[in-house]
Amino acid sequence: MGIMIKKPADVPGSAVPAILIGLFVAFGGVLFGYDTGTIGGILAMPYWRELFSTGYQNREDGEPDVSPSESSLIVSILSAGTFFGALAAAPMADLLGRRLGMIASTAVFTFGVILQTAATAIPLFVAGRFWAGFGVGLISAIIPLYQSETAPKWIRGAVVGCYQLAITIGLLLAAIVNNSTKDHNDTGSYRIPIAVQFAWAIIMVIGMLILPETPRYFIKVGKNDKAAKALSRLRRLDVDHPALVEELAEVQANHEYEMSLGKASYLDCFKGTVGKRLATGCLLQSLQQLTGVNFIFYYGTSFFSNSGITNSFTVSIITGVINVISTVPGLYLVEKWGRRPLLLFGAVGMFVCQYIVAIAGTADPDSPSTNKVLVAFVCIYIFFFASSWGPVAWVVTGELFPLKVRAKCLSMTTASNWLLNWAIAYATPYMVNGGEGNANLGSKVFFVWGGFCLICCFFVWGLIYETKGLSLEQVDELYAKCTKAWQSKAFRPTVSYAEVQDVRRSVGGRHASLADIEADAGRKRSMAHVEGGNGYGGEKAAYQV
Repeated sequence: MGIMIKKPADVPGSAVPAILIGLFVAFGGVLFGYDTGTIGGILAMPYWRELFSTGYQNREDGEPDVSPSESSLIVSILSAGTFFGALAAAPMADLLGRRLGMIASTAVFTFGVILQTAATAIPLFVAGRFWAGFGVGLISAIIPLYQSETAPKWIRGAVVGCYQLAITIGLLLAAIVNNSTKDHNDTGSYRIPIAVQFAWAIIMVIGMLILPETPRYFIKVGKNDKAAKALSRLRRLDVDHPALVEELAEVQANHEYEMSLGKASYLDCFKGTVGKRLATGCLLQSLQQLTGVNFIFYYGTSFFSNSGITNSFTVSIITGVINVISTVPGLYLVEKWGRRPLLLFGAVGMFVCQYIVAIAGTADPDSPSTNKVLVAFVCIYIFFFASSWGPVAWVVTGELFPLKVRAKCLSMTTASNWLLNWAIAYATPYMVNGGEGNANLGSKVFFVWGGFCLICCFFVWGLIYETKGLSLEQVDELYAKCTKAWQSKAFRPTVSYAEVQDVRRSVGGRHASLADIEADAGRKRSMAHVEGGNGYGGEKAAYQV
């Protein structure tokens, strides 16, 4: 095996359009990352603190500030909005489609940005944060859905992972813009960083007006002719090309098979292997947050400042740069190593770094050398997160679910991410800060994050299936045949859903297992081969997306 990721020789057409489209759609991650990244710096801006203060004085410097409870509300309300936005993404994506759903999501986000830009007091600012969060929640669920349904299987992990890369770029841009305006002694100090988001929204909407809808969405709503045209555009193949016809037939047959097993209601998301996959996706997204990464990007500026590090804004830029750079090897390794090994690698590395930071910060919190250790191992921790759990959580959840409930399940897994994001954002000031009613953990909070990183190791080993190189339809076969996650690496797809549907129609195998129906299809092929001699008979293999 070479070191490069190459298109398989037996796959016709071109993957370039699908890859470029997936990369552009990933730009929505900039909205996500920038919006979540601005608030940490804004909370530390002297002018903003004085303007939005309701009389509270910061215990560290005696200057006007928002209280810990107000800080928690301002930061966490965005995550509350994203939680409800993610849940609303499923009906929006199924009703409007993936493409128009992203356009509508961006409009909601823009409304929130308008409110934040106009605000000069906490109530309007909080309202703007909520609606911007609602829009981000919608976008964060629909983008991986769109990418997974359009990207070729051999590079799907890298394409979907670019969504996380865009998030890290957004976080970095937020740190840079905050650093350039933090000393402004007027409303421009916070309005400029917030208003920059209009540019990201305009770029996103213009692009989505041009890009196609996903072929799988058209299959889902019964518009097969439009599905053929969309896939033709993605693969650069004529709509009558045998490979394109067979690919569409396989997607359609898989969808028909899944629909024959049950309905596509929310209740069906919790049944059978789909329920197992939903639990896996929700736990994966929750644990991604519980590794503590957003503690650094939400409260890192304030935390480093309170730890005695003089230029905390510069440190936030450094961590942002490391976050971006470290995501790149993850995009390569997700296709070379696979999902399971990369997640295990990241969990172990994060666990070690978190405990070193916690031990050093607790043993000698006032030492300059301790400050250096804190910064160094926080940066190393970011490397492990950004190259593994950052992108791979989105990759895995994007490819777990069958088409009939994909939007619903993906919206719930994304909502799980945002629910924990909200809980951590709300609880962190009480966990870290001193004062009455606060836990005053300081650096000890890294013991908490490190403990969850250890849990991540066991979770990956026991529940994450290896889906590298499989089409979305073959992932359904994987879960139907493989009962243990640690055995999934040995799985090889053998089912043609087009043949499965032929057998079901001919023998009425509604309640038979996939393995039984596949065996019937094999016997049917054998009979056809015997009857046809050496002619055409049963050598058809499923075309792999």
